[in-house]
Amino acid sequence: MKKAISIQFFLGLFLIAFFNFFCNNQATDNSVSPYLNHHDSVQYVGKETCKACHQSIYESFIETGMGQSFGRASKAKSTANFHQLKPVYDSALNFYYLPQWIGDSMYVLEFRLKGKDTVYKRMERVDYIIGSGQHTNSHLTSENGFIYQLPLTWYAQKKRWDLPPGFENGRNVRFSRAIEFECMSCHNAMPEIAPGSTNKFTKIPDGIDCERCHGPGEVHVWDKLQGNIIDTSKFIDYTIVNPRKLPWERQIDICQRCHLQGNAVLQPGKSFSDFKPGMDLGKVIQVFMPKYKGAEDEFIMASHAQRLQQSACFIGSNKNMGKPHDQAEFNNLQLTCITCHNPHVSVKTTGKQIFNNACIQCHTTNVCKEDQASRMAVLDNCVGCHMPQSGAVDIPHVTVHDHKIKIPINKNELKKIKEFTGIYCVNQKETSKLSKAKASLNYFEKFEGENAILDTAHFWIQDLEDLAVQWQLKIHYWYLKNNWNALLEAAKNIEIEEENDAWTCYRIGQAYQNLGKFSEASVAYKKAVLLASENLNFLNKLAALQVQQGLFDESKENFEKSLSLQPKQGDAWVNYGFCLANLQQIDGAFSAYQKALRLDPDLQQAWLNMASLYILKGNNKEAILSLKKVLQLNPNQAAVRELLTQLQTKK
Repeated sequence: MKKAISIQFFLGLFLIAFFNFFCNNQATDNSVSPYLNHHDSVQYVGKETCKACHQSIYESFIETGMGQSFGRASKAKSTANFHQLKPVYDSALNFYYLPQWIGDSMYVLEFRLKGKDTVYKRMERVDYIIGSGQHTNSHLTSENGFIYQLPLTWYAQKKRWDLPPGFENGRNVRFSRAIEFECMSCHNAMPEIAPGSTNKFTKIPDGIDCERCHGPGEVHVWDKLQGNIIDTSKFIDYTIVNPRKLPWERQIDICQRCHLQGNAVLQPGKSFSDFKPGMDLGKVIQVFMPKYKGAEDEFIMASHAQRLQQSACFIGSNKNMGKPHDQAEFNNLQLTCITCHNPHVSVKTTGKQIFNNACIQCHTTNVCKEDQASRMAVLDNCVGCHMPQSGAVDIPHVTVHDHKIKIPINKNELKKIKEFTGIYCVNQKETSKLSKAKASLNYFEKFEGENAILDTAHFWIQDLEDLAVQWQLKIHYWYLKNNWNALLEAAKNIEIEEENDAWTCYRIGQAYQNLGKFSEASVAYKKAVLLASENLNFLNKLAALQVQQGLFDESKENFEKSLSLQPKQGDAWVNYGFCLANLQQIDGAFSAYQKALRLDPDLQQAWLNMASLYILKGNNKEAILSLKKVLQLNPNQAAVRELLTQLQTKK
């Protein structure tokens, strides 16, 4: 009993301190939030804690798309059909894919046929299912905490299995698409990632939860345990965020944190976990999108916020942007996401009349010009005509409502020529030169952007006042241009020993390595590894460079570290095998190459290195088979063909 009193007493002092801090600062500093759960020290408590007091909301929310967005792979979680399956065939890489359950565990089988014989197969366990199943179920695997997407997706609307978005048309990366924090944090509650890694997670919750829209709940829970109940019909409870109590701009920010997929640029010193509901999203993350003339009606899957803000309804209802709002006015007249959507209730159970009623709030007179027969054809549904369903340009086999509310156009009009006109920030009107420079570089690098965007990046980089940042971005720019001499010229302004950006060190190392300056490259790579110790790419680059330097013992140590972190790396096994071969550890080298080929039967370098070892052992028969495999994968290798001819002549 004394312990409970002690905790309550401490909490009371804690809350008083919080209130005093925020209230005192709020009067003089508008950047300080009045919400107590915005403080960095406040912890997330999880949706099960919220359930204790809000059970009915919890029960309805977990049935929504957000509530079902992510979870452990199980038969209950999967919405897919596993009966009378036909394998999905990737004709570009000649692989088949088949999902299957073995007991209570789900697997994806990759295999290859020669005639009717299976000549290769690889089985990977599905650890997580991402997606509610309303549109898709995609599948993730975990290897020591490193998360990757598997090459098979269930498309619920078409009821078919196929390659995932982005894996089509020869772009199948098979089992190596890393799921990074930006992606995971939008399909989930607040995950935690290992320091220095891009895709190794130390904590993965099971779906979007209450705190993604209301903020971390620790202060709120403890305050209610104290018995501090606030009449929220009259007052705002500042221990937790209620989105309906926010100005419309901050309401939209909560939704467009995830319903605005694009080219996200973090602001200086910020991370994807820093945004909390009630904050100005643009001060943490600015999201840039490409603009195309002649493609105004195209949209991607997660573009709801962007498209809504292009609507005449949205623009008209929020025409006083930036001006002071009367609370009653913006609650009743201003259009936001929650004007139509109740985030606690699934759209599958929300009747059409709920959405129609949202339209009628403004369109109080009957303004529909369609005849009665046409209206009845869509069950007198406003959304059916003014927010039509169509395919998203980034995801196949999926239809989704376009959230740009508009008068239907003549579908027979001539198709316009699509022309790229630049990128723009959706969630912030005023953006800095730094944001524009980063957005331009990211757009080219991550989204296969047009070459012209690099000229835009260079323009903004040249105008930056912070010279240290300018040189970092110049290095990134020349890296994307593959101009290694220019990159190193820019790098003269940077001391590697003092640099704190791992990617800058890595890019400098790559330039030195490509120009044959191995000692300088080693210094840069080592600093990159020091700054990001569990970035496998950095570690493997350093180890491969050490092979080039003839430092085989050091290389062996680094490859073993990388492969102990994540053993399913085909290229790393090939390079590790080459390192062992140079250390005269021939059996170990054979084993490494075989492991690489079990992961990827098309690794040419593994087959070529195997051939070299067979020749060393005097086993020309196996060497010939290995060289034939190399030529089967790439016939245009004259040196390999000549070596094969010599071996066949010796027979």
